[in-house]
Amino acid sequence: LAQNTLYLSLMLVALGAIVYMVLDPKMRNLVWYGYKSIMRWVTGLFVQIDPIGILKSYVEDLSDNLRKMNRQISQLRGQMHKLQEVIVNNKKEIQSNLHIASKAKETNKQSVMILKSRRAGRLQESNIRLEDLYKKMEILYRVLTKMYENSQVLMEDIKDQVDVKEQERKAIHASHGAMRSAMSIISGDPDKRAMFDMAMEAITEDVANKVGEMERFMEMSSGFMDSVDLQNGIFEEEGLKMLEKWENEGVSFLLGEEKQRLLVQANDETEVLDLNEPIKTPVRETSHKNQYDNFFES
Repeated sequence: LAQNTLYLSLMLVALGAIVYMVLDPKMRNLVWYGYKSIMRWVTGLFVQIDPIGILKSYVEDLSDNLRKMNRQISQLRGQMHKLQEVIVNNKKEIQSNLHIASKAKETNKQSVMILKSRRAGRLQESNIRLEDLYKKMEILYRVLTKMYENSQVLMEDIKDQVDVKEQERKAIHASHGAMRSAMSIISGDPDKRAMFDMAMEAITEDVANKVGEMERFMEMSSGFMDSVDLQNGIFEEEGLKMLEKWENEGVSFLLGEEKQRLLVQANDETEVLDLNEPIKTPVRETSHKNQYDNFFES
């Protein structure tokens, strides 16, 4: 009986503790903070969780991706030059076949007229498809070059943040202990350390989204270019569908509102793309505002 009474008492105490945690917001915060701290420690045994370290690794990824993207842009530019040449040669051959067909009609050479007319018709149909393909390539080119520019700025902004915040983080962590930070969160008034850590986590998440989008687009554009056979004037529809899917997706992390402007430009006959223009290297003005400075503004 005494044992049952003790067991019942322990159960009631445990139940009371659970009810207290559920009803008391400060206790909930304490439990949540403790859980996060334990999980962070366990995760840290296997992967990098220091935001500064993560950002440094993203700088390396961006540097590597920029080299790959530069090669991809050069490859795409070469394909577009070849495609332009194929389209121009087809137009010349169309005119030549139509001229021969016209002469054959005048001299009553029916079989020659039919043969050359059909040849001109097939070339015309081919050119319609190839011109559509060129438009899609133009979208790829405009997006890749703009992503290349924006990614260079992104990389420099991350480097700046790492240089400035690495020492700042050490100083803040030294002067604001983990327990003090935990208690401030529990009381609903996060201190400088907690606010700094939240800002750094927000930056790493934003950078992760942008680098991820950059890599996905490079992979998609590489697949698109591999599906094109310019020598035979054919291409796989799957490559076009992948690009069209990207066009119809929401706002771009890396391009922002520029995405829609680039799509409009690519479909505007008056916006002629100069393939011989070198890729722009962004020059950061002295008044340039780091895109992550506002993450630390309260």
